Amino acid sequence: MTDAPKSPAYARCPICKRPALTEFRPFCSKRCADVDLSRWLTGSYAIASGGADADEDGDDGAPLHGDTGGTRKPN
Repeated sequence: MTDAPKSPAYARCPICKRPALTEFRPFCSKRCADVDLSRWLTGSYAIASGGADADEDGDDGAPLHGDTGGTRKPN
């Protein structure tokens, strides 16, 4: 058994599901923490996009309301 204090019983390591240790929280060991880091770095984990437009600034190239897309007519 290790000398490191254990976290509450409900805290489980997200990698191997063993009880998490305070020293490596939320993991149970340095090994599991490194496995998780490796998964992030290799792209195994990904954050889903919110369905954003391809053009992030919101300009989709469509004319504005009332815009004829041509040159302005003098008043």
